Amino acid sequence: MSLGALRPSPLVEQATDRLREQITGGAWAVGTKLPGEVALAESLGVGRSTVREALRALAGAGLVQARQGSGVFVIATSPRQDWSTRLRQAAITDVYEVRMVVEVEAAQLAARRRTDDDVTALRRALAGRRHAAHADDAAFVAADIALHVAVVAAAHNPVLSSLFTEFVPVLQRRLLDMVELLSLRSADPNHGDEGHAALVDAVAAGDAEAAGRALRDELRQTLAMLQSL
Repeated sequence: MSLGALRPSPLVEQATDRLREQITGGAWAVGTKLPGEVALAESLGVGRSTVREALRALAGAGLVQARQGSGVFVIATSPRQDWSTRLRQAAITDVYEVRMVVEVEAAQLAARRRTDDDVTALRRALAGRRHAAHADDAAFVAADIALHVAVVAAAHNPVLSSLFTEFVPVLQRRLLDMVELLSLRSADPNHGDEGHAALVDAVAAGDAEAAGRALRDELRQTLAMLQSL
């Protein structure tokens, strides 16, 4: 089977795309052993090193798997989605349920581990949220997220911080939609200030139970509003 010679550049990307097309298009079914590197290189008009890099990319996407002494086999006909892609495509209520699990625990850890610098950062973030009450919805939502980022940071767990960072783009976009759709700030420009102040106070006081409760209550209220849309 001839796959068609490729243009000069960028060869690895082109080789990866061409091989992916064959797999996702059904030319090579799951369980099929791919032609060897030499055969693929000749068919694509590239060097073996280019084919090798393309196969690595396809393995990273979950489409193929190299079996020592046997060759490279197709293991899926659709690429594996990364975490960011899954978050973008997930229902916001599902994202929020996971957020509650992650962030409530982070708030409790923050109450146990916060430093003086963390407390200063939390107070500053709360002040920033209050200042943003005089700004537009986008600025207010951004300030709200910044406060939650500060809470997670105070937990001093880099894995939690990295995980929450993945949530931020989805949360920011969907929360802005909710605020605008429900006109949440029309009566109270600083919507949710009392709950956020309670959260900051609890973390600053080192009260893990109160911190978890304050955040859980706030997130449950938001989840209920999202479910009503």
